[in-house]
Amino acid sequence: MPAPSGTVQPSGVASVSDYPQKIGEPYKVAGKTYTPEDVPSYDEVGYASWYGEELAGNQTANGERFNPQGISAAHKTLPLPSYVEVTALDTGRTILVRVNDRGPFANDRIIDLSHGAAKQLGIDQNGIAGVRVRKVNPNEQERARLRTGAPATERIATPDSLLSILRKNLAKLPRPAGQVKRAAAPSFQTPTTRASQTTQSSGVRNGRFIVEGAGRPTSVTNSVGNNYVGGVPGSYVVQVAAFGSKSRADTLARKIGAKVMGNGSRSVWRVRYGPYASQKDAQAGLAQAQKRGYSGARILRADK
Repeated sequence: MPAPSGTVQPSGVASVSDYPQKIGEPYKVAGKTYTPEDVPSYDEVGYASWYGEELAGNQTANGERFNPQGISAAHKTLPLPSYVEVTALDTGRTILVRVNDRGPFANDRIIDLSHGAAKQLGIDQNGIAGVRVRKVNPNEQERARLRTGAPATERIATPDSLLSILRKNLAKLPRPAGQVKRAAAPSFQTPTTRASQTTQSSGVRNGRFIVEGAGRPTSVTNSVGNNYVGGVPGSYVVQVAAFGSKSRADTLARKIGAKVMGNGSRSVWRVRYGPYASQKDAQAGLAQAQKRGYSGARILRADK
């Protein structure tokens, strides 16, 4: 039987299709080797992160274009594409998700969700969230909906008795740090070259989007680059996004008319509006960020 046809994408980009499914060769990121494999019984509890608009249109590991509002995810080792049921342990909500990318490469997280998937699960306001990830084999109708970017029918909510067990298993794991790092993985078209590039760029800090937790930012004393803004005592900022690469942060800042602030170690670069004299004044910057589609933007103190 012929494979279902996928959505046509721009020249040089793979169409959105489930065939052929690819497992790929072992690859290395930040000194750690990952070995993709097909595990039909895959069922794990752990932490999820999510990534959004800053990667819109970027090429995923299996050659497709990333759609931040689609229901997709990145996983370190499952075949591409794969389908998994993801349960948010806070809400009990379960959805079907299509895995078409590699990551996350912070070892304390088991899956990286698109913004659309995090939103459907009700965890898009969190930097990280406890989840259960279970590999499944959905019907073609559900697969087709996810290939087009639409969500599949939501699953029945997980019973409280099972949620209690899953939460106990999650509690045994160390809780990840507040900041969530997203890294590029080797594509299947050129695995050796991309793997080498990823390792050389320090893996988790090679420019992919970072979703930070609710902790207060650390200001930097010295100015770095034209878009840098230092902490101003008693002022407020609107944080739009954060990156592991200053060049990526600068690119977004120029695009949306914002500024860049690094953390103390200059390993994270935050794209921000402001500073503002008061929280009330900062609401205008927040509205501007949300109008541009950055629903995760938030107001922070700039002096902490």
